[in-house]
Amino acid sequence: MSVVRLFMAYLRVSVAGEAAYRINFFVQFFQSIVGLGTSLGGLSIIFSYTSLLGGWRPDEVLVLLGVYLLVGGIIGSLIRPGMEDLIESVRTGTIDFTLVKPADAQVLVSIRRFEMWQALDILLGFGVLAYALVRLGTSVGLLRGLEFTGMLLAGAVIVYSFFLMLATLSFWFIRVINVLEIFQSMYEAGRWPVSLYPGWLRYGLTFIVPVAFATTVPAEALTGRLNWETLLGTVALGSVVFIIARAVWRVGLRHYSGASA
Repeated sequence: MSVVRLFMAYLRVSVAGEAAYRINFFVQFFQSIVGLGTSLGGLSIIFSYTSLLGGWRPDEVLVLLGVYLLVGGIIGSLIRPGMEDLIESVRTGTIDFTLVKPADAQVLVSIRRFEMWQALDILLGFGVLAYALVRLGTSVGLLRGLEFTGMLLAGAVIVYSFFLMLATLSFWFIRVINVLEIFQSMYEAGRWPVSLYPGWLRYGLTFIVPVAFATTVPAEALTGRLNWETLLGTVALGSVVFIIARAVWRVGLRHYSGASA
């Protein structure tokens, strides 16, 4: 069975399960709207005192906010749920049922859970992006659109790989779920341009916790700030980090001795 068919099968199961609790839609919608309103209010207050933030104009920061919401929705609906399930299944030993299936275990743990209502942030992100681009008066041509799509995918791969490596620590440690919470807190910094932060923190948000590649770089692609060095570096980093995450996963599997051990 192909990865696409597996994903669609798990997607149907997840949507059916989420649809049974439709009140969650209104809860998530309320949370997303409140979060968006708070972010916009913060931007309004900040730019009432300055015209630039880390060298970014107000509408450019609005583009960044759209990317932040979009990527946050991808993390919340596609990436984090599977990683949380992986950690729990290793703790309880139920990952054994995944390992005996005739498919790649990494693929299975990565796509088996989809939180539909979290995807509302993806829609809000696209909405904010569209509004910001209209305000900027910038037309997104084919080249810029391809650059944005490529950087968004590369950023998603980097974040996924980072999550996978953190979740794989559950083969050795117990309270790994707390590490995911720390990453989620640090992701909050992605709503601001990485150039705003001091050098040591900018380095940390770029190479230690890859927030910049998930938010700032795709926003640079849409606003015409992206250079070829950053573009090629992001693609290369995404490839390298994915290979490393795959290697860490395989080492973790070899370390795992099974629930009955």
